[in-house]
Amino acid sequence: MKTKSAPRSRAQSECARRIRARGFTLIELMTALLVLSLLALMSYRGLGAVLDAREHTRYETEKWRRVSAFFARFERDVQLAAPRAVRSTTAASSGASPAWRGEATATEQARLEFSRFAATEGVDTARRIAYRLNEKNEVELWLWPGLDIAPGTLPARHPVLAGVKTFELQYLNPGLVWVDVWPSSPTDPPIPQAVRVRIVLATNEDIVRIFALQS
Repeated sequence: MKTKSAPRSRAQSECARRIRARGFTLIELMTALLVLSLLALMSYRGLGAVLDAREHTRYETEKWRRVSAFFARFERDVQLAAPRAVRSTTAASSGASPAWRGEATATEQARLEFSRFAATEGVDTARRIAYRLNEKNEVELWLWPGLDIAPGTLPARHPVLAGVKTFELQYLNPGLVWVDVWPSSPTDPPIPQAVRVRIVLATNEDIVRIFALQS
């Protein structure tokens, strides 16, 4: 029995060695390639989703940063509003313009125009300024060189917020009623008690802010 088992053991070892040396079959290789392809596809999709999410986050962060900067600038300007009438800023009209003039609808003239004190930091001067929505869906800031200026003097125009579909303004009168124009009656004070701003962005966010004024 011992002499017969030795050759059989050697034969089995030789067979196993040949099987190991043979390598993978074609089906095994194709299966491995398929698995690797699926893993690569899943990794690519996952990476694409991560990159898309990062780009969306960057876009949203920048959008809200610009909106926040606009409202901060608007609040700073309106809280420096001066109850001082000025000579008309248009060549077509003569006489005085009210300290605060709000238009009911968008026209060639500014939608909101008012006199503003100089900033306490000394980085700006007292001047006439205005806000309006232009044809490019941008809120513009108009800056005149001073308060009493020659009729027909053109303001410098600066876009301060892009991508705006709607720009609406209302003013709080002494009766605590919101009105669309200012002054709305001869008895109105030079400056309303508050201004309400509503903007609708191109991405359909509807934002409303109310700013109390030092009238």
